[in-house]
Amino acid sequence: MSATAFSIPLWADLLAVAIGSLQGALFASQFRERRVDLLGVAIIGTATGLGGGILRDVLIGEVPRAMQSNWYLTTAVLAALLGMLLQRLFNRLAGFITILDALTIGLFGAIGATKALALGLPEIPAVFVGVVSAVGGSVVRDLLMNLTIAMMHVGSLYAVAAGAGAALLVALVVFGVPTPLAGLIGTATTFSIRLLAVRFGWSLPEQRALSRLPRWRRPR
Repeated sequence: MSATAFSIPLWADLLAVAIGSLQGALFASQFRERRVDLLGVAIIGTATGLGGGILRDVLIGEVPRAMQSNWYLTTAVLAALLGMLLQRLFNRLAGFITILDALTIGLFGAIGATKALALGLPEIPAVFVGVVSAVGGSVVRDLLMNLTIAMMHVGSLYAVAAGAGAALLVALVVFGVPTPLAGLIGTATTFSIRLLAVRFGWSLPEQRALSRLPRWRRPR
């Protein structure tokens, strides 16, 4: 098996970072009781937009791409501040932003999984890197805001969608499908599952729901 890294143009990568930072800032702005100031919103938004990519590159032993150019940090900070200042406007565009976010996690997942394969990582670790790349920013955001419950409950099959897309991508590459085509299929899979989950309210059962299942009892 040979694989090359799935790549997208710089403008598309920066757009994905901006969407992540924008969502992070909008999320932080909702918590009025926490009194997150301007700097705090900028930090949380920036961490959300760049967190997944940085974690991905650290896992595969590379200098984070966000640290190799001035554009990434600048884009992330500006998008975070814009999200806070125009919160009401962007809240009205929530549906459109959700669509862009679904595309973003699909792209990040594809980039992470194929970069891992290109560096010789086995298939299962490559899928893991893809998932971390896709949802790592949200995890970092929740850690910064001390939202451990929100961090564990990704909701609407967020991580599941990323995992399904990354797993399908890796499987296609293993069976000889060209990386660009496999990347597009994996991205489309993540995108579709995420949007369907949002549209129909799909989510994994919570631990409390599982605890209500009937338990097998040993006969006396």
